[in-house]
Amino acid sequence: MLDEETKKILRRQHYKLVGENAAVKLCLWAKRALKGEGFCYKQQFYGIPSHRCVQMTPCVSTCTQNCLFCWRASDFTSKLEKEDEPEKIFQGMLDAQRSLLSGFGGIKEQPAPGLLEEARKPSQVAISLSGEPTLYSQLPEFIELIRKNNMTSFLVSNGANPEMLARVKPTQLYVSLCAPDEETHKKLCAPSIPNAWGKLNDSLELMRGMEKQRTTLRMTLVKGENLHSPEKYAKLIAKANPMFVELKSYMCVGFSTKRFDHSNMPRYEEIMEFAGKVAEENGYIPVDSNNVSRVALLARDEKTAGKRMISKLV
Repeated sequence: MLDEETKKILRRQHYKLVGENAAVKLCLWAKRALKGEGFCYKQQFYGIPSHRCVQMTPCVSTCTQNCLFCWRASDFTSKLEKEDEPEKIFQGMLDAQRSLLSGFGGIKEQPAPGLLEEARKPSQVAISLSGEPTLYSQLPEFIELIRKNNMTSFLVSNGANPEMLARVKPTQLYVSLCAPDEETHKKLCAPSIPNAWGKLNDSLELMRGMEKQRTTLRMTLVKGENLHSPEKYAKLIAKANPMFVELKSYMCVGFSTKRFDHSNMPRYEEIMEFAGKVAEENGYIPVDSNNVSRVALLARDEKTAGKRMISKLV
């Protein structure tokens, strides 16, 4: 359960708290989309409308890692002591998003008619805001509730809880692969549980069997830390055999600025070069990129690349 000091910090950072441990925060790209200033690369890559996406978490301060590149306050606990029912979190999430959008009613000229009204009726939930969502014991039921309400879901996990990953069926599953080897993983991801590297590899094996699910490996790359050994990354990717791989530059924001600076942010050109090296090693193909977010997208093959757009709610 969140203590009062943690709640105060989160509220100052514009989080809307829901129940005991869930939270919502309006995404930077949702704000920009509403002002006509661009949209998230996930809209470009997968067709997810930025202004209709809810960024949330069922366990805001609970995680099994304290990644050095994380922009959140990384003093997480590794156990979720109290949680709410999925229905309460779902409704609270929608209410929180609408509350966070209320200030945008003052925009005199919307970039497109009805954009704000659409934003008030979200179509996508990104379960990725903070913490490790697979620690929420009712996550499968929560994701199913999202589906029943005709919304898509992207679930982002650090892969340290393969038992839960075997139970969930989001629209698209992301597993973070932020180290090519155990030594780098221990240093950069700072796991707070034993055998975190082994559990991550179990998740990669599990992902390989998810042929009917959309699967993605997400690599956050920090210059001077984990931007090396493309051949090792390629082997791990081959183990998981995901549909997609996102290679993204670390961004020097939030609490991560206490540990890194702008020199640790790979340039777009460096990300593209590294993505090319990984692709050469395992046969994945480059299919898209975004300069602003410094991210490259690889697909398993041409057939997979043709299926990347989520054009219909499931």
